[in-house]
Amino acid sequence: METKAFQKIYTKITQITKATCSLQATGIGYEEMALVNGRLAQVVKLNGDNVTLQVFSGTEGIPTNAEVVFLGKPPVLKVGEELAGRFFNAYGDPIDGGPAVEGEEREIGGPSVNPVRRKQPSELIATGIAGIDLNNTLVTGQKIPFFADPDQPYNQVMAQVALRAKADKIILGGMGLTNDDYLYYKNVFDNAGALDRIISFVNTTENPPVERLLVPDMALTAAEYFAFDKKETVLVLLTDMTLYADALSIVSNRMDQIPSKDSMPGSLYSDLAKIYEKAVQFPEGGSITIIAVTTLSSGDITHAIPDNTGYITEGQLFLRRDSDIGKVIVDPFRSLSRLKQLVIGKQTRKDHPQVMNAAVRLYADAANAKTKLENGFDLTDYDERTMRFAKEYSNDLLAIDVNVDTTFMLDKAWELFGRHFSKAEVSIRQEFVDLYWPK
Repeated sequence: METKAFQKIYTKITQITKATCSLQATGIGYEEMALVNGRLAQVVKLNGDNVTLQVFSGTEGIPTNAEVVFLGKPPVLKVGEELAGRFFNAYGDPIDGGPAVEGEEREIGGPSVNPVRRKQPSELIATGIAGIDLNNTLVTGQKIPFFADPDQPYNQVMAQVALRAKADKIILGGMGLTNDDYLYYKNVFDNAGALDRIISFVNTTENPPVERLLVPDMALTAAEYFAFDKKETVLVLLTDMTLYADALSIVSNRMDQIPSKDSMPGSLYSDLAKIYEKAVQFPEGGSITIIAVTTLSSGDITHAIPDNTGYITEGQLFLRRDSDIGKVIVDPFRSLSRLKQLVIGKQTRKDHPQVMNAAVRLYADAANAKTKLENGFDLTDYDERTMRFAKEYSNDLLAIDVNVDTTFMLDKAWELFGRHFSKAEVSIRQEFVDLYWPK
């Protein structure tokens, strides 16, 4: 071993697997970065002096006498106002042709905020999407996933949320994006003139999958800078967490760890929690809200990835195609925001909780009427009206292309109630009926 400028250099590798290599080394830290034969790697396991490195681009062609240079620190991100409007790779290097960012170096992947230093989330975060703001209102400091089948337009929804959300900074962590998806995000942000508040960390399908593991930590380190240091409202969008988990399983399987359910590593719960628990509302005003996409394999929510995600997050948003209107909607039955009661009717209009419940109840009646129809039963006049209501409610409020504010959503719902039902059928408190029932 030799040392130059405080870097430890070794030239004897004891074991090589497809994704990792091991060697004897002293004074090495967990998660420290290294170069193996010029390729970036990270310490993933320490056992006495035996160090295992995960090589991001794979170990093919690395000889046992390759030079291993330890860099003496975990991955870092330079943080500062200059991050805004830029696109970076998983290592925090610019990929948009712009200059490198000058700023303070911060280690990525640190611990989440001590619960004692947190405030209960209490601020509404509006997205302009009625299926979210009306039925499943989001609160700053919340963590919530979109569960979607791979053929759903979830990247479009994420881009819409990024453009419409009332937040100071929006940070996109893209894992395993196709080149088309990457360019789609870039063009949408560019054309909307919104780049000044959006920061993107992107790993595309052309990059090694293991590099994805750095993306959420990069995104959240930037988020912590803006939320804690700058007291800003930050929204972090992570897509796709299923590809992130796949990268975790690649590494654990190649390290010969015994896989858990669905061939995922046994540490999946803590690996996901380490990311989601970074969502926080600070008493001083800054906050980090996390919306992540978890793609489902053929709608299976019992798979280890959505299953573990559901235990950690505060609800979920469910996308599905509504065949009656031919559009993708936020499903009111399977979506849930567990924190919405902290803001609806308090930071939105007083009639919000009642209108939300009435609309979903009538929508459920329509679903029952549809089942009757499919089974050949006669429909009552009320059934017919609920089905007409459901179609308009889906089209005018649940569809993901609807972009309006909460007051407009509530007025629209009242308009639909008045068109299809009597006041008694809607059964909303009299004081609200007097105020808002369409004249």
